[in-house]
Amino acid sequence: MGYDEFMCWKCKEPIEAGLEIFRSSTCFRCGADLHSCRNCRFYEPGSHYDCHETIDEAVSDKERANFCDYFSVRTEFSASSSQGQEKQQAARTAFDSLFSL
Repeated sequence: MGYDEFMCWKCKEPIEAGLEIFRSSTCFRCGADLHSCRNCRFYEPGSHYDCHETIDEAVSDKERANFCDYFSVRTEFSASSSQGQEKQQAARTAFDSLFSL
């Protein structure tokens, strides 16, 4: 199964369009595993087993390659990542303001 453009979850390097992702696929720049939870569109920290799919058991290392049948490469990674960081910073600022004089 091929995919459109996406990037490595670790170094944010664009990955060749149409590249098939296998369990052994790694980023050509940093060597990170591409078939990992961190690079999957269903990965969502805080949800059940950090996954939006109904999986039977947790994957212990979200950054390493796994055999998950639900894996689907995350194509909107950089946008959602920056939005998540902005939300996290806004929440931290609001929390800190509760305790400032």
